[in-house]
Amino acid sequence: MDSEKILSELSFKAVRSSGAGGQNVNKVSSKVVLTFDLNTSQALSDEQKLLLETNLASRLTSENILILNCDEDRSQLKNKEIVVKRFLEIIKKGLFVPKIRKATKIPKSVIKKRIKDKKNISERKQSRKKPNLE
Repeated sequence: MDSEKILSELSFKAVRSSGAGGQNVNKVSSKVVLTFDLNTSQALSDEQKLLLETNLASRLTSENILILNCDEDRSQLKNKEIVVKRFLEIIKKGLFVPKIRKATKIPKSVIKKRIKDKKNISERKQSRKKPNLE
């Protein structure tokens, strides 16, 4: 994954932020909306696109577009930096392939020990019983 190429494919839009903030919120477009089209991306291979499509299915629109918002700061520039950092983290997590777990065989010594312990417990409980006098 080439982050430089991916960053060049991003599109940003500045929007007025919602919520409290008074006059600043009403005048300044500080909220940043990042959009990334997965289908038209040149920076990702077809395998990577498929992987992202499956891993980020809940975050993508029906046209495979990833949309991220950020209105944490009053500065548009800081919001843009935050949303780009968040985008890169999401892409890295989406491209992560976990290792396939290999089932291990239980060693024979462990099986023998378990059976031996079961026999010891059984004998201990048998010795607690009242003797059969018949």
